[in-house]
This record gives sequence, C-alpha cells and structure tokens, in this order.
Amino acid sequence: MKNIRNFCIIAHIDHGKSTLADRLLEMTKTVTGKDLQAQVLDDMDLERERGITIKSHAIQMDYMYKGEKYVLNLIDTPGHVDFSYEVSRSIAACEGALLIVDASQGIQAQTISNLYMALEHDLEIIPVMNKIDLPGAMPEEVEDQIVDLLGCKREEIIRASGKTGEGVDKVLEAIVERIKPPVGDPDAPLQCLIFDSVFNPFRGIIAYFKIINGTINSGDHVKFVATEKEYLADEIGILRLDMEPKQQLSAGNVGYIISGIKTSKEVKVGDTITTVANPCEKAIEGFQEVKPMVFAGVYPIVTEDFENLRSSIEKLQLNDASLTFQAESSLALGFGFRCGFLGMLHMEIIQERLEREFNMNVITTVPNVEYDVYTKKGAKIEVHNPSGLPDLTLIERIEEPYIRASIITSTEYIGPIMTLCLGKRGELVRQDYVSGNRVELIYDMPLGEIVFDFYDKLKSISKGYASFDYHPHGMRESKLVKLDVLLNGEPVDALSTLTHFDNAYPLGKRMCEKLKELIPRQQFEVAIQAAIGTKIIARETIKAVRKDVTAKCYGGDVSRKRKLLEKQKEGKKRMKQIGTVEVPQKAFLEVLKLD
Repeated sequence: MKNIRNFCIIAHIDHGKSTLADRLLEMTKTVTGKDLQAQVLDDMDLERERGITIKSHAIQMDYMYKGEKYVLNLIDTPGHVDFSYEVSRSIAACEGALLIVDASQGIQAQTISNLYMALEHDLEIIPVMNKIDLPGAMPEEVEDQIVDLLGCKREEIIRASGKTGEGVDKVLEAIVERIKPPVGDPDAPLQCLIFDSVFNPFRGIIAYFKIINGTINSGDHVKFVATEKEYLADEIGILRLDMEPKQQLSAGNVGYIISGIKTSKEVKVGDTITTVANPCEKAIEGFQEVKPMVFAGVYPIVTEDFENLRSSIEKLQLNDASLTFQAESSLALGFGFRCGFLGMLHMEIIQERLEREFNMNVITTVPNVEYDVYTKKGAKIEVHNPSGLPDLTLIERIEEPYIRASIITSTEYIGPIMTLCLGKRGELVRQDYVSGNRVELIYDMPLGEIVFDFYDKLKSISKGYASFDYHPHGMRESKLVKLDVLLNGEPVDALSTLTHFDNAYPLGKRMCEKLKELIPRQQFEVAIQAAIGTKIIARETIKAVRKDVTAKCYGGDVSRKRKLLEKQKEGKKRMKQIGTVEVPQKAFLEVLKLD
C-alpha cells in the first residue's frame, strides 16, 4: 500500500486539466502509439467539441521513481458547477489533489469552491500553474494569488505547461513525494466507496470504487448499503486505458466491479459496497441522493415520436442516473415528459445528446424549479409545473429554493454585476478582496431567477472576466403568482409560468407583445391577454384580415353598402365563436427565449 497514490485534479473549466492529464499518461507510458490523442479521458464527442469534462474518469499509471515502482490512480473530475456532487465523491476517494490554475486567467470561482471541498476532506494540495507557455501568462501575479489562497510557499508551486510538457516530470515527483499513501486495513470488513458508474450495453452497469478497508475477491457475494441490494461480483479489476480483470483487490486500490446490474437506479454515486458474509458496521459518510434542481418539459416535435422519445430518455438515464423524468401532457404540445436536470448545462447536454445519439427533434419548455406549496389544510405539495399549482384560494404560502452564489471578478465590473444580482432579487451576503484587483461577491439568490439567462448576462456584462459558482441554500417563502396567457379567453397551458409578483406585469406585457408579432392574422379579431388568476394585466389585439365586400357597389344609395357590411359583421361574429387560434411552434420557441 505504501506505493499507491490516489489523486484528483481540481480546476475551473478550460484551465487545461484534460491536456495535463494527457501529458501524465504519456510520460508514464500508460498510453502510447495510436491511442495517444488529445483529451484521452474525454471519450464523448460532445466533451471534445465543447472542451469540457462531463463524466468523471479514472485511470491507473505505473511510475518508476528512485528505482521503486509506484501505482498512481488519477480520478478525473468534471469542472462544471452542475456536477459538484460527483466532484465531491471523487475527492472523497483521494488522498491528494493537483490544483491547476491557468497562468493567464488566475483563480476562478469553481477552483475556490472545489478547493474548499478538497480541504474539508484533508487532501494534500499540490498547486500547479498551467499554460506558462502562453504569451498572455502572468506567472508572478498568479503565484501571488495562489500563495494568498493556500498560504503555501512560493517554491511549492510547480510551473508547467500541458501543451509543451514542461514541468510535468516535477508534477509526477511531487505526487509521489507530497501525497500520503492511502490508509486502511486489508483485513477489516470490506468498505468501498462508489465514486462513479458507467453503462455498458453488453455487461450492464459498471461501478467504479475505491477500497477504504478490507479486500474484495472475484466471485464474492456483495451488498450495496444504500439500496440494500445484493449481487455477485462477476468481475473486478483495475482501470487502465481498458479494464484489466484481477482476482483480488485490497485496501487503498481503485477498481471497477461488474455484477450484471441492469438499471442505473440501483447504483448510486457515494454508496458503500460491503460483503454479505462480513458486512462493515457503518457506511462511508457523505452519501446523498442527487436532487434535480431545474425542471423542463421535453416534447417531440412530431407527436408520433412519443414512444421513441421514451426509449431514448430511458437509454440516456442508464448513462446518467441524475436525469429524472415522468410523462406529462399539454394541450398545446401534446404528450411529452417532465424532466429534472442538475442545472442548465446538464439540460443543454441532454437535449444535444437526444438529437445526436437518437436523432430526436424535441421542444423544451421554459425551465423552472421545484416549489413547495403549503395549503390551508397544512398539506405540502411539490410543484414542478405551473399547471400543477392548486387554486389560489387554497394556498397558504409558496416556498422557492435559494442558492448561495459566489462570483469572482475584477473590481471594475462590481457595479454592473451588483445591479444584475439585485435585479434578480439577490441579497449581498459579503464581499471579499481575493487579491489585488479581484473581488469575490457572495449572494443569496432565488434559483428560479438564475436558471434562465443569468450566466449569459454575467459573462457579457463582465466581458467574460467573471466566474460563477453556486450551491443550494434551503427554501424561503416568496410572493409567487401564476401568470397565464389567454388567446380569445382560452388559456394556453404551455405558456403559463410561475413568477415573482414584482416581475409578473412586465413579463406579461412582453409575452403579449411577442405573441402579437408571431401569431398569424385570422379572419376574425384575436385577443391576447396575460392574466393572474382572474385579473387581466396586459392585452394585445391582432386585427382581423378583411375582405372588401363593398367593392362591387359603385355609386347608388349608401344603404346597399351598409347592408353588405352588416352581413359581413354577422359572419365575423359567428366565426369568432367557433374559430380556434393555432399557436405556431415557432411562437413557443421565441417566447421561451424572451429576455
């Protein structure tokens, strides 16, 4: 065990951790020849194109140092805020972490939040300043920031470049010298932490684990503590570029287990594996159910595709257990699913994967969050969809989820960013100066306000120099109302939203104006109204298309013209009673993009 080192890499998006991981694999000769390509560990096309890590990966390297052979287990983590629970489990499976900071951008919000997570688990932190070959690198300034943040010595910071390979040998030496070997008792009852799982179409779910205590053998009868399910360990092994089966793995090792599990719900990240014959006394701490934060309706554009969409979402769920869905129907869009996502990036990725991997064309409704509604009888109802809101007369109060947000930016953008946060009903908790001209703003904000376009606005206000990170911060009572859109007095359920009372009037007005542009004119007048309950707060009218019925009358008495016009008026009135207004698909998509 003294020659095992388990470590992960912490970095903000796009600070070069996948490239640096490539260099580590190349220097330890884990990956050679034709397998060597950019971002070896990112195996989805989507990950390569966007330059982000979506799934965490693990890989084992052998490294010779001073004549001894060391086994290094790299557990790669996603960098995006939506996947922070996965990151926390990966961190729990390690004894050390490489903190990677871009030499041209300095420290960003996610670096700090993941660093705090690593320090809570007592990890040894090795600071690495990456991309020092860039012309825009500011090594001295960024070193000051790292020293301020970690309180380490300047000489402990390794300067490296994932692109050229400079300094990578020092990183490997530091991993062996500074990170402590894992502690654990190979003879104790088995205790393994699941930090990730992947789906293989032929072999079922493969769980990745780290053994904290005990020893596991191929063919053991094992039990998953949180789900209380029992399986046979058909195959266990270590993770190289491909999986390598082994007969036995003991404490401190990282490996995989295949036991023919078919449904992703049975393998939960953060769960504990133990043996049925000699179970451990208590599970590993820190396990929690992953809760979706953002909900949206996903509907097929062609109604006949409903069953195909169901099977596509079920297959996606095998790869991604954090996606939840249930069937729902809408008068305007037909049959579809209400899906729960971890955040906006997660939602975008799922939508894109549905299109790419399954050729499904889908419409996604306005994303919203989960509200807790308390009725006057004292019952609590969870509402994911505005149409599920009980009658206003029965509601005692509505609570909405809040988040604690951390925004790091340079001092020149503080004013506009504060204005943006106040406009989204944010409350400033505190502001700290990180170093020099960089400031960290901590806000409490309603999640419902930021799921829409907050991140895009933040980026444009700060010209890209602000980074944003958040975590859930409980529920609070809010004055929320349901805003309905009526066409000729008929509500359109797909356009109704839950919004704060203060935003309802301007939002209703904008929706009516937008729909007036998008709905084609009919033979009769169409009224577009926005309403809260029975109160109309905004109205636009689409004028009728008129045929000139008096064209054939030239000269003569005016009563002839009047007779024809009266006849037309009667026809229009009858048409308005029986006519229906179709909302074109384009109108839905445009209204969803309303700022």
